[in-house]
Amino acid sequence: MLNPNNMTLYTQLQQAKKNGTTLLAVLVDPDKMQPSEAAAFAQRINQTTITVILVGGSTVDPGITEPLVQEIKQHTNKPIYLFPGDTGQLTHEANGLLLLSLLSGRNAKYLIEEQIASASFIRKATMEIISTGYILIEGGTETATMKVTHTLPIPHTRLQLIKDTAKAGEAMGNKLIYLEAGSGALAPVPATVIKEVNNDVALPIIVGGGIRSFKTYKEACHAGAAMVVIGTAFENNADFFNEFTTTQPNTQPL
Repeated sequence: MLNPNNMTLYTQLQQAKKNGTTLLAVLVDPDKMQPSEAAAFAQRINQTTITVILVGGSTVDPGITEPLVQEIKQHTNKPIYLFPGDTGQLTHEANGLLLLSLLSGRNAKYLIEEQIASASFIRKATMEIISTGYILIEGGTETATMKVTHTLPIPHTRLQLIKDTAKAGEAMGNKLIYLEAGSGALAPVPATVIKEVNNDVALPIIVGGGIRSFKTYKEACHAGAAMVVIGTAFENNADFFNEFTTTQPNTQPL
């Protein structure tokens, strides 16, 4: 179940973009969570305003994503969307898939080759699939994404390049733009970058990486993010869930 009105995630994101509101997602890395931990984790999620659970990572051992997704589904009605670093993380057990293309890099494997490799899966899939332009922004440290993809992030000071990359993704048919500082980033994507990109493209903007406080989360909301993704903060601090147990604050239209 996506929500009481059974809207697709993409429709919800489009509405968030239009209305100046923000959805919240939690990112679960299968390499960091055992299926035995899923029940307690899902129970905490059920008490929050989290809209969707993303499952995936830069490096995930083969065969562990599907059992984790299956176990999480046993304990929550929140939709589960794949956020895969490679085709080995695909499973038909999920509700949807963010089909990522690393627009900020020049490694063909993550621009198009992994997408081609996923074609057989996509043909059989009945889930929602959302083409997502993925832009890695400098976050103050070498992230797992950088190591795995052998690509460099775009410095946050190069605002025009970031905007041009997002605009190119929009023109090529991406439905979402994901601005990512990277897992374990020391600094999140700056609010100024989020706002400029949000104003420059018609697509909903997703923001993740380096968000470890409710204050930083709110800054991303007010800058125009249609969805904020938080992973490490939830992994490292169970009390962080308490920040989201009441009604999520809506942003005002920019």
